[in-house]
Amino acid sequence: MSSRPRGLLFIVSAPSGTGKTTIVERLAQQMTGLCLSRSYTSRPARNGERDGVDYTFVTRERFETMVREGAFLEWADVFGNLYGTAAADTEACLAGGSDLVLVIDVQGARQVRACGLAATTVFILPPSAAVLEQRLRGRSKDSEAQIRRRLEVSGGEVCEYTGYDYVVVNDEVDEAVDRLRAIVLAERARTASMRATAEAIVATFAPGRLPC
Repeated sequence: MSSRPRGLLFIVSAPSGTGKTTIVERLAQQMTGLCLSRSYTSRPARNGERDGVDYTFVTRERFETMVREGAFLEWADVFGNLYGTAAADTEACLAGGSDLVLVIDVQGARQVRACGLAATTVFILPPSAAVLEQRLRGRSKDSEAQIRRRLEVSGGEVCEYTGYDYVVVNDEVDEAVDRLRAIVLAERARTASMRATAEAIVATFAPGRLPC
C-alpha cells in the first residue's frame, strides 16, 4: 500500500562552504525514495564534474532563454554564474511519488515560497564564521577576493535561518546527516503524508467503512 501518492518537497539552504551538498548527497544515499534535484548552471564544469550527473551544464544564452520561457521553478545569479531548478523536472519527481530535495540558496528558496509550492525548509549553519572561513580556504581554489566575497555574502545569508522550518548546524558531517534524516522521517510521518496508509489500515477494522 502507498503512504504518499505524491512526494514531499524539501528545500535545503546554507551559505557557500557550509557543506550542504555533501550532507544532502550522503542522506540521499542512505534513504530510499529520496532524490536530489540536479540544477542547471551556466558555469563551466569543474574537474571531476559530469554533465547530467552533478549539474546540467548549458551556455549562458541557453539558460537565459529558459528563464524567458518560464522553465525554472527558481533561479539565481550566484557569484556571476546562473543556477536554476527546472519546474518540469521537479513536478515529474513529485508526481511520481518520490521525495525531492532542492539544494538552493536563499534567493531560490524565496522564489519557491512565492509560487506557493508546499515545501519543508531546512537551513544549515556552520558552527561559526571562523569555521566557515577555514572550510572555504581548505576546499577552494578561489582567489582571496572571491573568498572574501563569499564570506561577506554569508554574513547576510545566515540571518535568513529565521524563515526556515528547521535549522541544522554542520559541526560534524555524520551528525548533521543524522539530524537532516530525522527531519525527513518526521515529515514523512505527518498525518497528511500518512493518510492513505492510515485509511487503508482503518478499513481493515470495519470492511466497507468510509474513511475517517
